[in-house]
Amino acid sequence: MLRWTWLALLVIVLDQVTKLWANAALQLHMPQQVFTGFNLTLSYNSGAAFSFLAGAGGWQRWFFIVLALLVSGYIVYWLRRLGPQDRPLAVALALILGGALGNVIDRIWLGHVVDFIDVYYLSKDCLPFFGQAIGNRGGSCHWPAFNIADSAITLGALLLVIDSFSSRHKATN
Repeated sequence: MLRWTWLALLVIVLDQVTKLWANAALQLHMPQQVFTGFNLTLSYNSGAAFSFLAGAGGWQRWFFIVLALLVSGYIVYWLRRLGPQDRPLAVALALILGGALGNVIDRIWLGHVVDFIDVYYLSKDCLPFFGQAIGNRGGSCHWPAFNIADSAITLGALLLVIDSFSSRHKATN
């Protein structure tokens, strides 16, 4: 089902265009509020999700590039083996592929991933994975900044989990 590669390409193009825009229009670490709970905030991540290994000294850049390329190669192999009945799975894999390659492009050319989507809620106490930023009325709790590629990977992973529960995968007795 390589015909779904157009979706991966669409994710890559949208991701790269929005990152170019963010780099040109936003100042590093200077939030621009769109509405309460949603900012555009340019940041750079040299690590993985949640800035995992961001301060590891540089080797992580190449590790994440190689890992993403290996995973992407496997996803292309997997997509080639799918049939027409596997459309939901193909969509999920194409989203993950596009997101992974979108972030790999950043790592190769820039040495870090460009993030700019900042969602938050107002509270004194933050849930796990939300960082506290001092602001109005005691603080705001921010999810780590992300981008279109991260969103596509997350959506693809969610669709992959949902697809795993589909009737196509249940054993027949």
